[in-house]
Amino acid sequence: MRLQKEPVCSPIRVPWTLLCLITGTVITTYAQAGTPTAELLQDDFAGMRFGLIFDVVGAHTEYHYLREAAPQGNWAVSAFKSDGSQRAWRLLEEDGTRVMHQSHDNRESFTHPMLVAGDPLWQNYRVTVDFAPAADKAQSGIVFRYRNSRCYYFFGVQGQKAILKMVRHETAFHKPHEVVLAEKACSWTPGRYLTAQVDVDGDRIRARLSDGVVLEAEDKTYLQGRIALMSDVPTRYKNVAVLATPEEKERFTKRVAARARELAELQAAIPRPVLWKKVETGGFGVGRNLRFGALNNDGQIDILIGQMVHHGPKDSNSELSCLTAMTFDGKILWRIGQPDAWKNHLTNDVAFQIHDLDGDGRTEVIYCMNMKLIVADGATGKTKYETPTPQTPAGAKPPYDRFPRILGDSLFFCDLRGTGDARDIVIKTRYDHFWVLNDRLEPLWDAACNTGHYPFAYDIDGDGRDELAIGYSLYGPDGTRLWTLDGKMRDHADGVAIVRFAPGDPLRLLCAASDEGIFFTDMKGNVLKHHRLGHVQNPATADFRTDLPGLETVSINFWGNQGILHFYDAQGEVYHDCEPCQHGSMCLPINWTGRPPEYFVLSPNVEAGGLFDGWGRCVVRFPADGHPDMCYAVLDITGDCRDEIVLWDPHEIWVYTQSDNPRTGKLYKPIRNPLYNYSNYQATVSLPGWSQ
Repeated sequence: MRLQKEPVCSPIRVPWTLLCLITGTVITTYAQAGTPTAELLQDDFAGMRFGLIFDVVGAHTEYHYLREAAPQGNWAVSAFKSDGSQRAWRLLEEDGTRVMHQSHDNRESFTHPMLVAGDPLWQNYRVTVDFAPAADKAQSGIVFRYRNSRCYYFFGVQGQKAILKMVRHETAFHKPHEVVLAEKACSWTPGRYLTAQVDVDGDRIRARLSDGVVLEAEDKTYLQGRIALMSDVPTRYKNVAVLATPEEKERFTKRVAARARELAELQAAIPRPVLWKKVETGGFGVGRNLRFGALNNDGQIDILIGQMVHHGPKDSNSELSCLTAMTFDGKILWRIGQPDAWKNHLTNDVAFQIHDLDGDGRTEVIYCMNMKLIVADGATGKTKYETPTPQTPAGAKPPYDRFPRILGDSLFFCDLRGTGDARDIVIKTRYDHFWVLNDRLEPLWDAACNTGHYPFAYDIDGDGRDELAIGYSLYGPDGTRLWTLDGKMRDHADGVAIVRFAPGDPLRLLCAASDEGIFFTDMKGNVLKHHRLGHVQNPATADFRTDLPGLETVSINFWGNQGILHFYDAQGEVYHDCEPCQHGSMCLPINWTGRPPEYFVLSPNVEAGGLFDGWGRCVVRFPADGHPDMCYAVLDITGDCRDEIVLWDPHEIWVYTQSDNPRTGKLYKPIRNPLYNYSNYQATVSLPGWSQ
């Protein structure tokens, strides 16, 4: 078996020497080539609008693309928390000069307000910036050879000293791995500008402050990367410049050209997206709150649109307010509730699904509304039967104790009784309790645990009954808790799945565990691999790399360090990472060509999104035709085994198919999470399969 060589356009891992060999350039150093005079970046923030650089978008950008999160000018906000630091960066005017102001007083030890610019292929360069920290209580300065917002070099001041250090992820919960490469006492006055200058050449680093303090080190952890402004106290920045020698800039230009050629060759070999359907939804549309299924039993996929009301605070108590069933031709089949154009956003799950719950070959819509769990006819929306939702558990903490019965955080279907179909219902609170009911809505059992966001079921022992993985726990079909990591793992599970990653391998559980990073366990709860990579979520497992054995997994970071992609092989080891954007994504696998490998969708945006491969390369771009780019979903609608891409916002839904649709013959047809278990927090598993 031959392993694929890492692509030239990989933004972080191609060694400098290898790239020089690829491009036919001669390796030289600054000492050989002279002084950096060629401009890579010269930025006085001209052309950018004054005021806030990054508006408050918060949890919306976990699985929506919002233009408020897009870069401005050369810069993108690459790290924020929910404590107000997302509003940290503002462009001001000071004595007639444009100044970038980081206004947040940061007390986090693992996330730092950061504004990033540049190209990941930058290698040897000089960066200079003027900066004025308002206080000497924490660090302030500049980041260079930025790999992502958790992996970089930093130079600046920290207290009354100059410091040069390397930062890489964490060694324990919220404990960053930092190596101080050099430091020296220095006297400086808060509020006055300092000039930082850093030269990087191979593994040599020379950093200088305007008062004459010089720090030098040798380190080869990062040999290329972007720059960033970073401070934990309010700080003003101006006069940012990145220079290279003329020879180095020429080498960089050749690397960029090689990357562009590689992407062009990849994209030319893959079908392009073409518009298949367009549907208007003004007044009753939503954000990422659609469900898909054959509602009117004509064999065609239909759409169920759920508007919701937030009883607050924020998304802690949410429920459906309106359901609209429609076809992809725009015909409204039925509606429950009154549509409201203002109830079109969400930052959580809401309990509704499409499923043939009773196994009669006709779908039902199962949903929660007004503290009732309701089963309705899929074709008409008429209620077939209902029951009150479970009572709010005694001791529920505010604000989740606001209602006497739960509103229903989400719905999940599995086969715990061994009926042969997924006819058992799991309904849960936001974080701490869940109930199991049968298809007649009769309670079977319940349990309290750290539920995380969405469960996953698998018949582990082959007895015809599912086991239930929920949060950090595994339950047997009768409600016996088989094991739990509650108390050992903090935060909560953002996505969990049970997967056989390679033929013949034992089953393993993967858990994208928010601030705990990502970990893999065996079926007894023993942690086999644990990667502390920040706030990891939305994992997807598929055959993303045909040159590697088994299945690969991709995950994305959000809170604190949004947009970092990590790629894991079948053994759970990280084989690649990159940061193509500064927002979240569902990272949904897509069978676009009808043969492996699969790709995944990052976002529908023309500039920042597209279909990405197992190296983090954008292999398919969306057309610049005015399509909505807030939300997307992936499913086979036209029936040729390959997936269509559904794009939407509150106003309209567009569907793209392949330019060579339809295709015939034997095609790749992966086995995925069923549409009746659809969630904004699902861990997507796409297992290999083929059409007959």
